[in-house]
Amino acid sequence: MPLKIALTGATGFVGRAVVSALMAKSWKVSALVRDPARAELNSNVRQVQGDLQNRAALDDLTWSADVVIHIAGVIGALSRDEFFAANEKGSLAVAEAAARNGVKRFVHISSLAAREPELSMYGASKRAGEVAVEKFKSQMSVVVLRPPAVYGPGDRGTLPLLRSLTQSFAVIPGTSTSRFSLIYVDDLARIIVEAAEATRTGTVELDDGQRQGYGWKDLAQIASATEQKSIKPIFLPKSVAMAVGVGVEAIAKLRGKLPFVSPDKIQQLYFSDWVARGEGWPLKEPVGFAQGFKSTVDWYRKAQWLPERFGTHKIVT
Repeated sequence: MPLKIALTGATGFVGRAVVSALMAKSWKVSALVRDPARAELNSNVRQVQGDLQNRAALDDLTWSADVVIHIAGVIGALSRDEFFAANEKGSLAVAEAAARNGVKRFVHISSLAAREPELSMYGASKRAGEVAVEKFKSQMSVVVLRPPAVYGPGDRGTLPLLRSLTQSFAVIPGTSTSRFSLIYVDDLARIIVEAAEATRTGTVELDDGQRQGYGWKDLAQIASATEQKSIKPIFLPKSVAMAVGVGVEAIAKLRGKLPFVSPDKIQQLYFSDWVARGEGWPLKEPVGFAQGFKSTVDWYRKAQWLPERFGTHKIVT
């Protein structure tokens, strides 16, 4: 019997991949959207207009649902209050609605940043969101998924870093000793869909099967092979990156717009250990960075987000 899914964050980068994966299962999906006219979702998705602060919309969304998949949140904000309003209070409101309406399974999409809540406002707000949802684990089955950095076709968030990895000298906002996990967006969507019908509970840190993670030099070597030219990482000192982040954030606040980089983000980028821990989530034939990088960069070029590749150079190792 098809599951009835209540979904938040359906119009975001990860959410759209999840919608596609859910449609492939022929499950019944209801999605919370701010503006149905602009959502551009599959016509088989029932759209519920509202946001995370709208109790009536959340009740409509979760009514008769078997599973709630909560993806919605913010990765950038102008203040601590804005982070917590979305990532803690928003998660609490969705969990309350789910429990109120008898939902049996709650899949909460957090972030690996929640493992280090003292490091950034974003990480602290994501950890607070986990705590809020876990309060209802006696009323419904709750699993918290912590993805690492997510990338793939259509993502503007990782575009600057992947663009850098197509250039002869890749300027990296990080250190040569940092290690981190990654996950391709379609793999994350597959895990989320699997989690919806699984019984596993607790907190699960995710990766692409590369259990020791990657370093920036690893990514540069993979990119060199894909781009067929030598790509050398140049590591930007943290003090320089932080100064840029402070300046960009100050200008963004004056304009009332979200900054593309901030001191909060810089703190995360320069942390040394973002490698997923624990058992992870078993996934058949996960997409590693070599395959994922090529697919993503090819998509960027087709969409004209990156210039076409011009010639190749001898790879220097």
